[in-house]
Amino acid sequence: MLLCRISAVSQSVARWGTSVRRGALLHPALSFNTSRCQNVSSTEGTVHPAAAQGAGPYRDSVLLPRTEFPMKLTGQNLIDREVQIQQECGFAELYSWQRERKAKKEYCLHDGPPYANGDPHVGHALNKILKDIQNRFEMLRGKQVHYVPGWDCHGLPIELKALGELGTSGLSPLQIRQKAREFAEGAIARQRAAFQRWGVMADWDKCYYTFDGTYEAAQLKVFQDMHSKGLIYQDYKPVFWSPSSRTALAEAELEYNPQHVSKAIYATFALATLPPKMAEAVGELGSISVLVWTTQPWTIPANQAVCFMPNAQYSVVKRRDSSQLLLVATERVSSLATLLSTELESVGTFTGTELEGGVCQHPTIPRKEVPLLPANFVTMGKGTGLVHTAPAHGMEDYSVASHFKLSVECIVDEEGRFTELAGPELQSLSVMGEGNDAVISMLKAVGSLVKEEECVHSYPYDWRSKEPVVIRPSKQWFIDIASLKDKAKEVLAKVRVIPESARGSLLAHLDRRPYWCISRQRSWGVPIPVFYHKETGEPLINKHTVSHVTQLFSEKGSDCWWELPLESLLPPEVKAGEVTDYERGDDVLDIWFDSGTSWAAVLEGEALADVYVEGKDQIGGWFQSSLLTSVAVQKRAPYKALMIHDFVISEKGEKMSKSLGNVVDPDTVIHGGEDPSVSPAYGVDVLRWWVAESNVFSEVQIGPNVLNSARDSINKLRNTLKFLLGNLQGFDPRTQAVDPKEMHYIDQYLLHLLRNYSMKMTDAYNDFGAGRAIRLLQAFITRDLSKFYFSIIKDRLYCDPEDSLGRRSCQTVLEEILDGVTRSIAPILPHLAEEVYLHAPGHNEGETLFRSGWIKSSPVWRRPGLEEAVEGACAIRDSFLSSIPGRNAAEYELTIEIEPGLLFELIESLQDEPTSSYSQLTELMMSSQTTLTSALPRDLPADALISNGSFLINLEGGVIREDSAYQVAAVPTSMARCPRCRRYTSSSPDCPCPRYIGDGTTLSA
Repeated sequence: MLLCRISAVSQSVARWGTSVRRGALLHPALSFNTSRCQNVSSTEGTVHPAAAQGAGPYRDSVLLPRTEFPMKLTGQNLIDREVQIQQECGFAELYSWQRERKAKKEYCLHDGPPYANGDPHVGHALNKILKDIQNRFEMLRGKQVHYVPGWDCHGLPIELKALGELGTSGLSPLQIRQKAREFAEGAIARQRAAFQRWGVMADWDKCYYTFDGTYEAAQLKVFQDMHSKGLIYQDYKPVFWSPSSRTALAEAELEYNPQHVSKAIYATFALATLPPKMAEAVGELGSISVLVWTTQPWTIPANQAVCFMPNAQYSVVKRRDSSQLLLVATERVSSLATLLSTELESVGTFTGTELEGGVCQHPTIPRKEVPLLPANFVTMGKGTGLVHTAPAHGMEDYSVASHFKLSVECIVDEEGRFTELAGPELQSLSVMGEGNDAVISMLKAVGSLVKEEECVHSYPYDWRSKEPVVIRPSKQWFIDIASLKDKAKEVLAKVRVIPESARGSLLAHLDRRPYWCISRQRSWGVPIPVFYHKETGEPLINKHTVSHVTQLFSEKGSDCWWELPLESLLPPEVKAGEVTDYERGDDVLDIWFDSGTSWAAVLEGEALADVYVEGKDQIGGWFQSSLLTSVAVQKRAPYKALMIHDFVISEKGEKMSKSLGNVVDPDTVIHGGEDPSVSPAYGVDVLRWWVAESNVFSEVQIGPNVLNSARDSINKLRNTLKFLLGNLQGFDPRTQAVDPKEMHYIDQYLLHLLRNYSMKMTDAYNDFGAGRAIRLLQAFITRDLSKFYFSIIKDRLYCDPEDSLGRRSCQTVLEEILDGVTRSIAPILPHLAEEVYLHAPGHNEGETLFRSGWIKSSPVWRRPGLEEAVEGACAIRDSFLSSIPGRNAAEYELTIEIEPGLLFELIESLQDEPTSSYSQLTELMMSSQTTLTSALPRDLPADALISNGSFLINLEGGVIREDSAYQVAAVPTSMARCPRCRRYTSSSPDCPCPRYIGDGTTLSA
């Protein structure tokens, strides 16, 4: 039979067939409502109908589930239980334990420091829980996890919040720093307590803080290395400047407001000297003016040139309404005619290069002339194709000035007001307010203003004060990104980016950043270790001075920069007589340099992390600053992979704000609000489930509906776990487990499915796919367990003898399922996982799940031949069930005809006898009785229902391949329903089936 047919082709399938058929005892199937193989309804937490209706004399003979594991926890009971589990299961000690154990591999997830300027919020929860899910998975897999939580402690937001309405007036730098430190420490304490409550695994007594002296010293070592290589330099050039904060800003400290409204103008610069080619062609027509467009009229007084695109075409046009001659890009003529509501007649066309040599009269400064210059940054998307250029107030403008040696004069002070260089009419006026209006009025007065309009566009704002910034030149310290950019791109190509679509943004942020301003004019930060000569202003900075200050910071912290006398700050290499010639600098380092050097201060060994996990705002922030500093010092990235998540929004798709009243507090989510009916206590695991289930690569929604759904999902999971635990009461897998070779086929099949499930779950977590892991979990529970396996085995569990092989076989599999499911959810739901583990059989007192490893599956669980047998039987059952829609399968006797072949031999392995009420085949069919034959009998009753189909067998990777046909004849059973097990296997309604003996015991079939 099976052995004869298969052994010649596949020894493995033959061994499977013989071992099970010789050893397994066949036990009766369950009577249940009709359904498809993978769609049989089940309620794990309720008593099976057979048991429920088996009250009276047979009640004590039915083995019902028993467990103290609660199906649901709510309110204070939930909160108390989570805290109790954290204490009993050693959550606080887990990180240290795993660091001390022996492990072949280490996994390093480097924590991007959250900002120590406020209370914990749902953005923190999303980030920290994502990291913890991954860390717990890697730890369960046997790796030694390196994860040191940290905080970014410096910067203006902390300084402003710490000082409040006091401001900085009258306070010394040390007083400001003391208040800022106290504020940061308070925020850190609140955030740390929240992270611990969320179950984040770490040694919370050994975190890193950017205001620690040892951290600051490591940062200065990176600074010294980069300075010695010429990558850090001082220069006078335009930077983003925040008048509201009175400090320079880096690109990463900007927020772009897409709804900013500017007063845009079209203004003319009269051509004082025509370009030679133009003079030849149209010189006799009269005065010609260059037409420019700008959204920043206040920069006109600082104009030093007008730029054109060399390879574009330009036209001199005459206005129909005034005969005025204007020079504009040919491509823009049509749009400008519409804008100015007049016809523009072309009187001459020139290439961009033919404009060279032209000189314009400055419109507001008499006797000042500015040249026409070529520039590749000129575009034709808006404006006139000719760009007003003020090198002091534009990055691209500055590049033109550098090339053509133009003057770079700053006409704006630190408060964003015009200086005396702008002239008496403008001095002290705010450039973003009345000063801008004054310049427009001046242009109008001299006849240069052609048109004024409001322009809505994206404009940079200070991310702290939420006020617009300006570009102004100042003497600052910079990092030469241009020298690092090519290498940074090269190493970034080797970094895994999740999602890959974010790689383009990483590269784009690098491309648009020629340099990085790292100096800030504040007190709360790491001082730039530079001294200035009192007379010349020349900086004193070298390996001796930086090394000496680094050592001092390591020992005393950076407050010593203000506490110690100058002679203590300067190294011995500076002669005593020279000390008095210098003074210490006042600038501090950009906080992105602070956090961007964390790899040097925190990571061990090669200073290489497996992954950085942060929000998408860090694409131009921490990800980039870490990359640039590491490339500068180590010539490689500090990370092997980047995982980039999106932001949290309300479930209505709105950005969270107090004014809208849609801010979700994670503490309220966990512990509940004042009104439990409105804000119930969901507990930590609901918050963690929300994080895991969300698509974190797009905006993540949170609100009552989302949280209720997460709670319901966990309760459904608890229901399944309760069913498993209840049916394992009294079972000890260490002594009562059944060898897989002796199990029922359906039990072996579930081990096969469990092995596939465990491998898919491992793959999901490996890819940061917690959401995929949840979908796999739910599919496995719903399809493979609740709607299939649980429905089939309940009769065996409840009605077979307690120590029978069939029941122990089932319990062995249930214990493996319980263990596998519990471990698979542990990274996401550590509290629930440990709670289940406390109730699960087979553990010694004091054992915890997280100290016992990942899902344990055996290669012997893989059963290709068995899979074909069970799924072939399910296909036959599907055909049978489709022939009796809406009726009970248990009320029918089946005759299955299969043509001789491999399918017949596989199905025959499920039923040794031709006809049986208690075979594994009958169990799968859910029928009263099943007959297996190679030909249907000719004397079938008239009411027999005939269905047919075919099943394709594919074994050994296609080596064994056979499509077999079958027929199923279903006839209403003549047997009565057993009053004990509720199956149609009894000779009369009042008499139990043959499995039952009157003393309350049962017999094996």
